[in-house]
Amino acid sequence: MKLHGSMSIVDNELTIGKIKCSELKKKYNTPLYIFDEELVRNNCREYMKHFKVEEKGNRVAYAAKAFFPVYMCKLIDEEGLYLDVVSEGELYTAKVAQFPMEKILFHGNNKTLEEIKMGVELGVGRFVVDNYYELELLNQVCEQKKKKQDIYFRVTPGIEAHTHEYIQTGQVDSKFGFTLSNGEVHKAVENLKKYENLNLVGIHAHIGSQIFDIKPYLDEVEIMLGLINEMKKNYDIEIQELDLGGGFGVYYSEGDNPKPIKEFCENIVKKADEVCRVLDIKLPVLIIEPGRSIVANAGSTIYTVGSIKDIKDVRTYVSVDGGMTDNIRPSLYEARYECILTNKAKNPKNQKVTIAGKCCESGDILLKDVKMSEVESGDILLVSSTGAYGYSMASNYNKILKPPVVSVLNGESKIICKRQTYENLIELELM
Repeated sequence: MKLHGSMSIVDNELTIGKIKCSELKKKYNTPLYIFDEELVRNNCREYMKHFKVEEKGNRVAYAAKAFFPVYMCKLIDEEGLYLDVVSEGELYTAKVAQFPMEKILFHGNNKTLEEIKMGVELGVGRFVVDNYYELELLNQVCEQKKKKQDIYFRVTPGIEAHTHEYIQTGQVDSKFGFTLSNGEVHKAVENLKKYENLNLVGIHAHIGSQIFDIKPYLDEVEIMLGLINEMKKNYDIEIQELDLGGGFGVYYSEGDNPKPIKEFCENIVKKADEVCRVLDIKLPVLIIEPGRSIVANAGSTIYTVGSIKDIKDVRTYVSVDGGMTDNIRPSLYEARYECILTNKAKNPKNQKVTIAGKCCESGDILLKDVKMSEVESGDILLVSSTGAYGYSMASNYNKILKPPVVSVLNGESKIICKRQTYENLIELELM
């Protein structure tokens, strides 16, 4: 298994943040999400540095959907990032964390009236408008509240990035945004004068997730800056901000080859400079929205091994005390991960097994046919790179309790999300 961040092996045992996984299990039990705070902060700083935030005034907005407890919201505020939210719940979390509302971008392809009202009342900095329905609702709410709201148009640029079909968003056939190729974007711009309470300051595109290649982003830069040029020439509208979305790929398992944060950022900034010079237009403020690439490798999940079923000449199933309720991604779209027995970290990997969860579903498989050390009941199994879309997509299927999240840093650990209790589980249910 590839080691990330502050991981190290000491005396045949895996440590994170200078703490043995066995100590974390003893203190907090399993299943347990472990959050490597040092790696998260370092990733934030890498983005801020290489996307030229101080030098050029560009912005890095954390995509909350990846992992968003109150603690994480406070952390990204401390690191100077903006915030990308997609729901009333994420917006409420930001409010509780006292995140600066003017630094929030409010996304979503079907914002409800309640969400729009909440965003306007709280003073959200930018609404990323996805369709005509939202334009009408938002303008009405702003008129009632006697406010003028800065907005972006979300544009579907027609770029098909090489990733899983469920996480492609930039292609023409998408539920998101105003489509560029069929003239929807230009029509929306032409109709802007109807919406007197809205102020178009930027445009936005997002081409997908878990993308390893830089070229689609460079194509996106060229297309979007070309659109900005057209809007200036045809409608005398000066677009001041260009949001290029996120989706930068991360390492999950062998075969993944992500580019460093520095390479993604510097290539995008350089391309934007070049295109603006060719088009002879003013360089807009550039925004990117990383989520997964900030937290994925900084998260791990530890489990305790329970039953082991060896089917001769077929497969060996190793069952753990978690599964699809704390990590739905393998069941949802066959996401691949790496694992290690933390108490046998240097032992030879000479056994092929399949890691099964405890849910009453044959599809509850975390890892299939992986090589690992000789496994026994009671061993501690760690699955790496679960920081993104693990806790945020966790469920109570089979009435299984959600695990806690513990932050580790320089030999210290602290709970940032409590383990769910049985009382929590049924507190909304009536007799």
